Amino acid sequence: MADVAVKRGAPAGGVSVREQLRTLDDSAVVQAFLGGEERAFQELVDRYQTRLLNFVYRTIGDREKAEDLVQEVFIRVYRHLHRFDASKKFSTWIYTIASNLAKNELRNRSRNPLVLFQTITKHWQDEERPLQFEDALSRPDDLYRKRHLRELVEEATARLPEHHRQVFVLRELEGKSYEEIAEITNCNLGTVKSRLNRARNSFAEIIEPWLK
Repeated sequence: MADVAVKRGAPAGGVSVREQLRTLDDSAVVQAFLGGEERAFQELVDRYQTRLLNFVYRTIGDREKAEDLVQEVFIRVYRHLHRFDASKKFSTWIYTIASNLAKNELRNRSRNPLVLFQTITKHWQDEERPLQFEDALSRPDDLYRKRHLRELVEEATARLPEHHRQVFVLRELEGKSYEEIAEITNCNLGTVKSRLNRARNSFAEIIEPWLK
């Protein structure tokens, strides 16, 4: 296990507590917080706030509500972090909380959510990492094409069933392993793979005519 000792104040070398925390893995940051270092919680927020916001927004299609749900995620993490099983990945635990809140939000709706997906390939490969539409190094015309594609993706993904959409987001956008997705969604591996395969096929069929 990583050394979770975090020195108080600014040491002689000029490295602040926040800078020390940034060098630790999630588990060590959690242990630092449980050990009394309150600033460790802000480090967890910094690491996961944007990622969770993107995940929840793509799932429920409402950015303002997604921001509220992510705030609720961190409230629950703060209150229950002492219950976290240190033998497991913190990222899986916090994504599970976010996933459950998003699913509850969808259950309370009478309309289907619009989901923003950020990736499309002709052949889905397990080793591929999530692709991003935005790239600061891209030329303006490249950015325009990517943004146009994103608009098409928004329309196409609105047709995917909720349970297919969720595994797709977790795998293709968040880069989660099948095992993590199974734990987050409370499904067995076979169900995860089946839903992901159907989601990929359906998504490709829907969007293909628009890309010609």
